[in-house]
Amino acid sequence: MKHALLGAAFAAALSVPAFAQDYTIMAPANPGGGWDSTARAMQEVMQAEGIAASVEVVNVPGAGGTVGLAQFAADSAGDPTKLIVGGYVMVGAILTNASPVTLADVTPIARLTGDTEAIVVPAASDIQTLGDLVEKMKADPGAVSWAGGSAGGVDHITVGLLAKAAGVDPTKINYVAFSGGGEAMAAILGNQVTAGISSIGEFSEQVKAGTMRLLAVSSADRLPGVDAPTIKEAGFDVVVQNWRMVAAAPGLSDEQKAKVAADIEKLNASAGWKAMLETKGWANTYLAGAEFDAQLAADTAATETVLRDIGLVK
Repeated sequence: MKHALLGAAFAAALSVPAFAQDYTIMAPANPGGGWDSTARAMQEVMQAEGIAASVEVVNVPGAGGTVGLAQFAADSAGDPTKLIVGGYVMVGAILTNASPVTLADVTPIARLTGDTEAIVVPAASDIQTLGDLVEKMKADPGAVSWAGGSAGGVDHITVGLLAKAAGVDPTKINYVAFSGGGEAMAAILGNQVTAGISSIGEFSEQVKAGTMRLLAVSSADRLPGVDAPTIKEAGFDVVVQNWRMVAAAPGLSDEQKAKVAADIEKLNASAGWKAMLETKGWANTYLAGAEFDAQLAADTAATETVLRDIGLVK
């Protein structure tokens, strides 16, 4: 029995490449959210695929990810085993919180996944289409209340873009920011707000159950199996994706950065990651290297413009 156990342990050790390094991934948010889910999905697949021998996830919540980002930049400099996940929400939070630490203070590696935003109303609402909702906004923007995530996040940005596309002053929108998806869900289901906005996965069960009506999604094209038009199809030129990314520590050598980038590329190419994306309902939006750097710069500039229009950044 002892020899069998030793043999199994030896075989397991051989399944992990000798050069595989351990990683610690920071999720700059509470457990259970999108960044935490991304970090734990990476942990599971990197270990199962032998990309890393051991992966630990740590949570450092606060201020749209900027608390964790600042801690990560300060504590992990030069350490190639440290990673942090982030995304579109963090870009907005850096701007709205005037964070002294930005994504320029870490080493962005790759964009990994994307979520589509969904606009819903309570099933009892008299609003049947996105056009109906926009007409109410045009008549009185303040009378139309929106439940969504943090101020300046992707939910808020999407509502601001919709208002702008519809000819409504974005600074007049009545956006109610909730700290957790459960609170926003309760407000929508309790008819305390006119409409709700979040990633489509947040609302899928309620839409299926008939307690919410899905008006539109923010993707460029209709989603398979989803009975709702895109915002653009409904007549408003808005396409938004809530993407998520992974970054490494600041101060890495070119060789260290290349090793991390290679491991993340292996993750993206693995069968385990493809299966994980399908299970989670995430789109694969993988983009790395100079292309990702350029896209990140473009998204940051565009987000700053929107947040100025909404009045959250001066």
